[in-house]
Amino acid sequence: KVGGSGRYFWEIYRRRPASEVVIVAGMSPGQDEFDRSHDIPICRIELTLRSWGVSGIENLSEYSRAVRLIRTFARAHQVGVLHCGRCLPEGLMALALKAWCGLPYLCFAHGEELNYARTSRELTWLARRVLNGSVFVIANSRNTEKILREQWGVLEKRVRILYPGVDVTRFVPAPRDATARAALGWDHRPVVLTVGRLQRRKGHDQMIRALRTVRLTAPDVLYAIIGGGEERECLQAIIDDEGQGGHVQFLGELEDDALVKCYQQCDLFALPNRQDGEDIEGFGMVLVEAQACGKPVIAGASGGTAETLEEGKTGRVVACEDSHVLAAVVAELLADEPLRLRMGKAARERAVSKFDWDALSVEAGRLFAEAAGSSR
Repeated sequence: KVGGSGRYFWEIYRRRPASEVVIVAGMSPGQDEFDRSHDIPICRIELTLRSWGVSGIENLSEYSRAVRLIRTFARAHQVGVLHCGRCLPEGLMALALKAWCGLPYLCFAHGEELNYARTSRELTWLARRVLNGSVFVIANSRNTEKILREQWGVLEKRVRILYPGVDVTRFVPAPRDATARAALGWDHRPVVLTVGRLQRRKGHDQMIRALRTVRLTAPDVLYAIIGGGEERECLQAIIDDEGQGGHVQFLGELEDDALVKCYQQCDLFALPNRQDGEDIEGFGMVLVEAQACGKPVIAGASGGTAETLEEGKTGRVVACEDSHVLAAVVAELLADEPLRLRMGKAARERAVSKFDWDALSVEAGRLFAEAAGSSR
């Protein structure tokens, strides 16, 4: 499944011994081709529910059907512990299975789903039950751990942190390539890149608004956006209002090879995220991927994105509620190539030392063994 959480789980679990893992996953375009590409047992069921809540016969029916299918699959493969991608809805299914047949579970937490659950008294109650019933909770950042402790009352001793990472053998620096840049339509222009679903919390709109000021020092700047989503029309309207039609490029969703090439050939990476209501960016794996490719990064001062970089050394953290503040930092970095090169070198070193998937998978194995031991 496209997105940070999908990659997070796949990169961790595909590195575990195949005999240890079976997967229950939702329906997704291209699933048949993907499922043929690996040897992990997988069961596809409908996991996209009309509501995370259980009020109403239709909601209960959807949950009940999923729980029965998971139980059958778990029994067939002699599953000892369930691992839940989120507290809702997956964690609620696990809580039901724990009550039904005593199957223990652990739960991952990413940040944004916890905030969303707080928008409803029913979802808050359900999520709290799930979190309290878990062997322990795996948070994707210290910011998410803080949310679990301070807003959900989860004891510190019941939280583990497992950062998302990057394949440092695939996401690697590369020299500037005129042919590759020409194919992308970038040529000699300075390029600021954002990778992420078109959602308000990602802050694409703020970067677009910042272009007017950035162009005072980098007149030919291009803002390239990779990703699809619901904000596409809204962003186009902002582009038209700001008169930036020749300075924004939508590349859609790209395969990894093309994605890596964009990271390698851009001049600066930005994820200008900010909190949108209860919606936050839990971590920001794309910031780690860009750094692995030797690029300095800009992250919003919201959620867990600041944990992906070293302020002033591999990138900058900016309060992206104000596009003028963002514009000043982007303009400063675009104007200073030696600084970008130094930051990019440090960024690569940090990605390799702290966010290598192989090392993180070993750490995950220790956590999974702990969960299995604790549940006996």
